[in-house]
Amino acid sequence: MRITWITDDKHSPSFVEYGTLPGRYDSISEGEYTSYSYLLYSSGKIHHTVIGPLEYNTVYFYRCGGQGPEFELKTPPAQFPITFAVAGDLGQTGWTKSTLDHIDRCKYDVYLLPGDLSYADCMQHLWDSFGRLVEPLASARPWMVTQGNHEEENILLLTDEFVSYNSRWKMPFKESRSTSNLYYSFEVAGVHVIMLGSYADYDEYSEQYRWLKEDLSKVDRKRTPWLFVLFHVPWYNSNKAHQGAGDDMMAVMEPLLYAASVDLVLAGHVHAYERSKRVYNGRLDPCGAVHITIGDGGNREGLAHRYINPQPQWSEFREASFGHGELKIVNSTHAFWSWHRNDNDESVKADDIWITSLVSSGCVDQKRHELRSMLATP
Repeated sequence: MRITWITDDKHSPSFVEYGTLPGRYDSISEGEYTSYSYLLYSSGKIHHTVIGPLEYNTVYFYRCGGQGPEFELKTPPAQFPITFAVAGDLGQTGWTKSTLDHIDRCKYDVYLLPGDLSYADCMQHLWDSFGRLVEPLASARPWMVTQGNHEEENILLLTDEFVSYNSRWKMPFKESRSTSNLYYSFEVAGVHVIMLGSYADYDEYSEQYRWLKEDLSKVDRKRTPWLFVLFHVPWYNSNKAHQGAGDDMMAVMEPLLYAASVDLVLAGHVHAYERSKRVYNGRLDPCGAVHITIGDGGNREGLAHRYINPQPQWSEFREASFGHGELKIVNSTHAFWSWHRNDNDESVKADDIWITSLVSSGCVDQKRHELRSMLATP
C-alpha cells in the first residue's frame, strides 16, 4: 500500500511506521518525496512511501514521518466478497461532504474515482484543501483514481499540464508496466481493474493503446473473473451535457474492450447518473459491458438536468442527482450494484441491479479467439 502525505517542513523524513496495534509500530518503510512549483505557488514536501507486505483484511495503525497523528487503514480482502464505493467529479462543496459522509458509512473496501478530484483548476491551494477534506476517508481505505479534465491544468507555457495531479496522486502505474500515471491497472480480490486516461493519447499508435493490449494479454479470468474499466469521459451518454465527447476514444478502444469481455465500464464527466444495459457498438449485446456514468459526487458546477428523449434503448436508468454507487462483488459470478441519491443529506437507494459476470455467461470463452487476434496485431 502506498501512503502519501504532504508536509510544510522541507526537512521532514519520508518514512512510515506501522503495525497492527495502536501506538505499537513493529515495521518501518522508507519512501521518496517530490515537490512542484506552479506559477507563484510552491507545494509542500510530497511524500510517497510503500508499506508492506501486509496481511489481507487487516487493520493497520500507522504514523508518517515519526510524528503527528496516528492513522488506521484496513486492507482489502484476499477473496470475495469485496465492496467498491464509486463516485466521480467530487469537488469541494456541501454536496461533496454529504457524498463522502455516505461513502464513509457504506463499509467499502476500495474507493474508485473516475476523474475530476479537487476542481482546483489552477488554483493550487484548492489541492491542499481537497487533501484535508478527503483525508479521513483516503487515509483509511485505498483510493484508486484516474484523471479528468479538471486535472488538466494547462496554462501559459507549463510543460506538464498534469503536474499537480501526478505529484500528489501517484498511482501504481510502474507496477503495472505503464509509462504514465494517467493509465494503469491493479488487481484486488478476484477483480482486474483498468484505469484509462481520457486525456492521454489513445489512438491505435499511442503508448496507452499499446499498454492496454499488453495489460489485457495478462488478464487471467480464472484468477480474476471480473474485469472493470474506468475512465473519465463516458461512451454511452443520453444526457445533453458533453454529447459525443467520448466518441473518438470509443471508436478506437471499444472493440478491444469488447473482445476482452469487460464486465463493467465506469465513467464520470456528466454531472448525473446513468446506467446502461449490456451494450456494444450502440446496440444491445449480451456480451457487451454495462456502462455507468457517475459524475455526481457533488462538484461546484451543479447537475446536468437535460436528457435526450426518447430514452435510448440501451439506457436503463438515468437521473440528475448527486450521490454515490456501491458495487459488491459477491462471488465469481454475481455482483450487486446500487446507486444512492443524496436526498436532503440522507442517502437513499434509487437504483440497483444484479450483474452476472461474462465469464459465467460463456462470453469469455466465446470471444477468446477474437481477443487473441486483436492482441496479436501490431
